[in-house]
Amino acid sequence: MVRVLLCDDHAVVRAGLRALLSTVEGISVVGEAASADEALAMTQRLRPDVVLMDLQLGDGADGVTATQQIVATAATGTRGRPAPQVLVLTMFDTDADIARALAAGATGYLLKAERPELLFAAIRDTAAGRTALSTTVADRMMSQIRAPGSALTQRERGILGHLADGLTNREIARVLFLSEATVKTHLVRMYNKLGVQTRAAAVAKAAENRLLP
Repeated sequence: MVRVLLCDDHAVVRAGLRALLSTVEGISVVGEAASADEALAMTQRLRPDVVLMDLQLGDGADGVTATQQIVATAATGTRGRPAPQVLVLTMFDTDADIARALAAGATGYLLKAERPELLFAAIRDTAAGRTALSTTVADRMMSQIRAPGSALTQRERGILGHLADGLTNREIARVLFLSEATVKTHLVRMYNKLGVQTRAAAVAKAAENRLLP
């Protein structure tokens, strides 16, 4: 029996998931949490096999933070049970959301638009420690691995070129007739897509993958 803890800040969503999973043999919902704090406390107390985690959890900490906390505090099992695994179930499929969730320790990432049968299979795979990804998510990850710059927009490529030329955010904004805030937003998205955190790393990654003009 795969024991599942639901974590979603919407009671109606939790009720729907509970009702759906109650029809599946071999899967049992052992609890519901509406926040990151509740999810952590209930994970420690109930020791579920899988925590089904939404990314947006109202005004408190988000699902990525909850995942980090669960993974950090449940590194080893107790009472003979293995450590709980986290399966993200969300509406969001941006590169940044996927990268943050998986980096936080989530075993799987599933979109809420998937068919119920895929959810059931993903729960079982996650419980067994196998990575479970929506096809859309897996395809996007593979595309980035094969061509790291393929997800960059034309605007992001242009900003990347100006970074390589040594321009500051203010200078880039002036050249492209944008606000500094808009340039910073593009930089954050570009860093996420390239898997870097600094300007220098972005330029180095771009040069490595021949993304510069």
